Amino acid sequence: MARKVLIVEDDNNIAELLHLYLEKEGFETQVASDGGKGVELFRSFQPDLVLLDIMLPVMDGWSVCKKIRETAQTPIIMLTAKGETADKVGGLEMGADDYIVKPFEMKEVLARIHAVLRRFGGSDESGEKKLAFDKLVINLDSYELLVDGKRVEAPPKELELLYHLAAAPNRVFTRNQLLDEVWGFDYFGDSRTVDVHIKRLREKLEGVSDKWSLKTVWGVGYKFEVTGD
Repeated sequence: MARKVLIVEDDNNIAELLHLYLEKEGFETQVASDGGKGVELFRSFQPDLVLLDIMLPVMDGWSVCKKIRETAQTPIIMLTAKGETADKVGGLEMGADDYIVKPFEMKEVLARIHAVLRRFGGSDESGEKKLAFDKLVINLDSYELLVDGKRVEAPPKELELLYHLAAAPNRVFTRNQLLDEVWGFDYFGDSRTVDVHIKRLREKLEGVSDKWSLKTVWGVGYKFEVTGD
């Protein structure tokens, strides 16, 4: 079955280009020209991934992203013409999984779509992708995060980052390593992406246990530090 991509873009030329290219690559697509229609189509079309422009009429991309995240963890790639750090970080903090700066090449768009879908699809192996620590369970099979016995909502990227760090306790990862290994390919963004996700994870995990913690190694990167059994 073809994977479905919802394109929310008010520039008709860009929307048509994305539509034609993705259909040629085997995706099923639908296009919304404003944010309000984007939310409606998301509910009826039920896409596997959303390409979401930031500057939209009726409802901007941030509002659409927030609305989608109220009910679904469907991967979202933000499209921004500005390329400013504030836009990128704003989208990530809203729960977006990636961003692409206009103008872009279609090969980059396709690479990012495939990378995000691979990450969101979980493991193709038979082995269970689940880690457990004191008051913490990270399950990539079901994309669930359990903190002190309670399920905590977290976007796929946050879970994947936490899983990657926790799978190698006490190992220090540089930001570039995390971008490459968690984001799945040579990421075109900047290291601020990692910082944003670490900050959001800390807000959910702070003070839960004294046996593990997300540590910053100044000048290097981050690690999941385990201090007790």
